[in-house]
Amino acid sequence: MAEEISFDDFMKVDIRTGTIVEVRPFPEARKPAHIMLIDFGDEIGIKKSSAQITVHYEADDLVGRQVMAVVNFPPRQIGPFRSEVLTLGFEDEKGDIVLAATDKKVPNGQRLM
Repeated sequence: MAEEISFDDFMKVDIRTGTIVEVRPFPEARKPAHIMLIDFGDEIGIKKSSAQITVHYEADDLVGRQVMAVVNFPPRQIGPFRSEVLTLGFEDEKGDIVLAATDKKVPNGQRLM
């Protein structure tokens, strides 16, 4: 378990819902990954993210899927790609990533509370 933080510390991490609108291959990645364009609604807009989720998700299955992502980290350079948000997920028993998502659809851009 990580060290204890305050509620104010938690609120500094801006986790929002977004819908994947486009998925591209990322052949330059060291580990197999997808490049995704995610729509976070009018306030945040469409942001780019890369995720190593190819074991559980084909590109065609991702379009239209709602995901959760941290939207207020600085952009991160991943090889030739600049990731603007951190898409969230959990490792399964084999260490492969399963996406974090709501169990019901909510408007894009909603903040995790």
